[in-house]
Amino acid sequence: MPVKKLFAIYGSGGFSREVMPILISMKGVTRENVCFVVDEDYLPKESSINGFPILTFEDFKSKNIKNKFITIAISHNKVRKELYDKCTTNKINHQTLIFSNTCILDDVTIGAGSIICPFVTLTSNIIIGKSFHANIYSYVAHDCQIGDYVTFAPKVCCNGNVHIHDYAYIGTGAIIKQGTPEKPLVIGKGAIVGMGAVVTKDVAPYEVVVGNPAKPFTK
Repeated sequence: MPVKKLFAIYGSGGFSREVMPILISMKGVTRENVCFVVDEDYLPKESSINGFPILTFEDFKSKNIKNKFITIAISHNKVRKELYDKCTTNKINHQTLIFSNTCILDDVTIGAGSIICPFVTLTSNIIIGKSFHANIYSYVAHDCQIGDYVTFAPKVCCNGNVHIHDYAYIGTGAIIKQGTPEKPLVIGKGAIVGMGAVVTKDVAPYEVVVGNPAKPFTK
């Protein structure tokens, strides 16, 4: 039977290999209609990873299959945007991956191309932008707004009434204090929150904060 849909993970690094099983677990996806996709410059010597074929983007794009779906599993958020836009231009659908044991409660909106890894919790009244990465054991509490191309490393604790702007990166084990409806705690565009940081106040755009309580990083 000819393949009518083709699903891909963009990237071939560690995170890409971690999320491939999430893709395989989703309805309508089988081992026969999935692959990894990389750009020509990053094509490895091997023709497959963990039994799944590796295609260049041009080969994937040229496949004579009408319905193509892709999820970008690359942590660098600016690169992620470039690849997202390239896929959109080439009319490739952005697939959101949500593992079966994810806990999603009420009124949660998740943007296209996002990855919600195992043991993630999203509670209530949350708006999430496109290509969001939520790694294992992270949670997002009530009344949060998360922009586009935001990354949560494992075990991020994002409490309620927090606004995280585009391109922000939140490191492993970081804790973000709860804001209020009148004054949400804000993580600015492109900000980086270091591993294990405890964020108790707003973080400026493109600022790097570390420590407990989190303070701007200076060399």
